[in-house]
Amino acid sequence: MTPIGAQNAFVLRQGLRREHLVAVVAICAISDAVLIALGVWGLGAPIEQAGWLLAAVRIAGAAFLLWYGIRSAIRAGRPNTLDTDPGGAPIPMRTAVATALALTWLNPHVYLDTVVLLGSISATYDGRQLWFGLGAALGSVAWFTALGFGSRLLRPLFARPASWRILDGLIAVVMFAIAVSLLAGL
Repeated sequence: MTPIGAQNAFVLRQGLRREHLVAVVAICAISDAVLIALGVWGLGAPIEQAGWLLAAVRIAGAAFLLWYGIRSAIRAGRPNTLDTDPGGAPIPMRTAVATALALTWLNPHVYLDTVVLLGSISATYDGRQLWFGLGAALGSVAWFTALGFGSRLLRPLFARPASWRILDGLIAVVMFAIAVSLLAGL
């Protein structure tokens, strides 16, 4: 099971609302591919070896995820603020792009998953790291594409405000759980 992180939650939300989906999916998939490449090329090793840096990334990641979880919890508690109508009050393209970029490049949890974790795993594929990286990048492209464009199949379910509240509540719980797991690893 793939955990729904802040980046994935945003892609899902944009897919359900049918807003700027091509741009959001492209930003997330291309960014993940770049970060995976950095990990495969060995950028994760210095981060892992510098204990203080890994701790700082974990703390920053936990803080970011707690902030995003709080935002999701607030949305879940205020059903009147959720716009389930895709035709009403769309966010501007600039806002969607900025949010996708921030949830990718300013999210330390993304670095831990792509650069550190996948970089470490790729090191076990002696001489085949390039293939591992390409496979991971293609998997990321497939994931974001399926999540973003496949979310339309869930639109009937999310036509009810209660479904948005449940989704945001679940996202908040997952964000808090991931934040705690990051801090527990210190």
